[in-house]
Amino acid sequence: MTRLRGFSLVEVMLATALLATGIGLAFATFANATQATERAEALAQRNERLRAVQSFLRRQVEGALPLPYEFTEATGEATVFECDGQTLRLVASMPGYLSRGGPHVQTFSLVRGEGGLRLEFTHQLLTPDGPLEAERKPEVLIDGIAEGTFEVRTLDDDGKPGNWSDDWRQIDQFPRLVRLQLRMRDERAQWPELVTAPRLVQTPLPSPRGLDQP
Repeated sequence: MTRLRGFSLVEVMLATALLATGIGLAFATFANATQATERAEALAQRNERLRAVQSFLRRQVEGALPLPYEFTEATGEATVFECDGQTLRLVASMPGYLSRGGPHVQTFSLVRGEGGLRLEFTHQLLTPDGPLEAERKPEVLIDGIAEGTFEVRTLDDDGKPGNWSDDWRQIDQFPRLVRLQLRMRDERAQWPELVTAPRLVQTPLPSPRGLDQP
């Protein structure tokens, strides 16, 4: 009678160890692939948000309205556009899905926090008595910014394009061009340089005091 020889305990343990190692490698490969996919999706979503924010900012700058929202008490000078490098302020209509109708004073600000700079957005309904209080807290459009600045450009005395400047002094009129440069902390995030122009480039507004004079 022939006796069947089974596996020894050592062989069973060795086979189990090899099987566990194989399963572990398979799970590690799957986990790495999943993480890589999630990172790629997160980066794609972030780049899509950057493009959406850029599109929104471009649309608001292009649609800037020559409506004064503030007057200098001493001179009566009207303010229709402000830019100081870290802040851009103008009047434009808000998209209907974001607010009620009418012109709004819109402020885009580069604010420094623990994670670097972030681009915040606030808006205030403009009434004949001036802008109302903001209806909500500043909304963070983009975070994780390493460096950023708003700049404007206009024509020089010879009618040629002047230099870019982050200090706009002619607050009663629009510049010719507006630029926002950003460098993200995550170098994989792509912010194409934004250069756009208000469609209405107006001459300086007369002061309220000048309106009463012949």
